[in-house]
Amino acid sequence: MRGRRPKPTALKLIDGNPGKRSPNAREPKPVHERPTCPAHLSPTAKAEWKRLAASLNAIGLLTQIDRTVLASYCQAYGRWVEAEKKLSETPMLLKTPAGYVQQSPWLTISNKQVELMTRLMAEMGLTPSSRSRITIQLPTRPKPWEWTPDDD
Repeated sequence: MRGRRPKPTALKLIDGNPGKRSPNAREPKPVHERPTCPAHLSPTAKAEWKRLAASLNAIGLLTQIDRTVLASYCQAYGRWVEAEKKLSETPMLLKTPAGYVQQSPWLTISNKQVELMTRLMAEMGLTPSSRSRITIQLPTRPKPWEWTPDDD
């Protein structure tokens, strides 16, 4: 696929459809229902899930079909935390039995998890720059003169 990733129709409509292209009428519209935390996540990953899931769902950025993406982020977060703890206990450079100096495997794991987390955070709007591209329209109450009994 070439060029930029397509923007979801919901975000285009919230932004006022600046490109004036007709929206994809056949785009799937998942139900905004908060997914359950997968049982296989590590305890640290589960804590991160609990921290993020409610907030993301409340603003409409998390649905049932986003469960795997959030679980992947949380598991990467858990592995990163574990690698950082191990790094604080061991030196960054190790001497092999043959006498060579090599980088700690924990540093490699930590760096890889940060890379994965960064990509997933951008997908879910968890970074300041990705959030700046998302606008959310809060529901408004009708003005008193626009209200009718059928509105309740």
